[in-house]
Amino acid sequence: MRLMTGARHLLTIGQLAGYAGTTVKAVRVYHDRGLLAEPPRDDSGYRRYDAGHAIQLVKIRTLAEAGVPLARIKELLTAGPDRFAAAVDEIDLALSRRAQEIDRARHRIAQLRGGDRLFVPAKVAGYLELLRENGISERTVRLERDLWILMRGAAPEPAEGWIDGKLEAVADPEFLELYRDYDAAFGWSADDPRLAGVAERTRRWYAGRATGPEPDPRDPVIAQLAALTAAASSPAWARIATLARTG
Repeated sequence: MRLMTGARHLLTIGQLAGYAGTTVKAVRVYHDRGLLAEPPRDDSGYRRYDAGHAIQLVKIRTLAEAGVPLARIKELLTAGPDRFAAAVDEIDLALSRRAQEIDRARHRIAQLRGGDRLFVPAKVAGYLELLRENGISERTVRLERDLWILMRGAAPEPAEGWIDGKLEAVADPEFLELYRDYDAAFGWSADDPRLAGVAERTRRWYAGRATGPEPDPRDPVIAQLAALTAAASSPAWARIATLARTG
């Protein structure tokens, strides 16, 4: 579009925006921010823009697209060479810091693809994956993960030792069979007669462990999951825990 002076060749706001490669909405924002002067309205009630407005708008758009914050554009438009160079250096440093923040955020987002590994140590995440591979429901795996997160915050050193016991346990077919039954019992009634059998097998399994320390009361497996039982709201699990302790 060729710009010419004279009343017959003044631009509407839409024509001005199109010439500068921006939008009418952006032009109005620049008016509101005091970056682009608003011409008076003509007899028809429309604002008419001249070549000076167009040149100013191109400068504003160029600075904005370069990453200059709108709050700094007015300063740069009126700055001398030295001040302009210094302001550009300041803006570049701010953009660099922002880019680093974005990189860190992207790294965290990428970690989300790792699922449990974002929240728990790799060894615990591996244990949780073994549970999934052996048929434990996602509901119970997530409950275990949440408890491990709490355990790690409350007692990080013991938690590191407990996971070794859990990895040893999932290598035992008897334990896995017992855990699958425990998992299945989540929705059973608290007076289901099958609970006594699960509780007795639980008690025997723990009693028969050849090595390793006794499970902590917060241990996230089978009847030792007292803390998790409350969070899970499973009367059946609470009953198993009681029977296993008193049987």
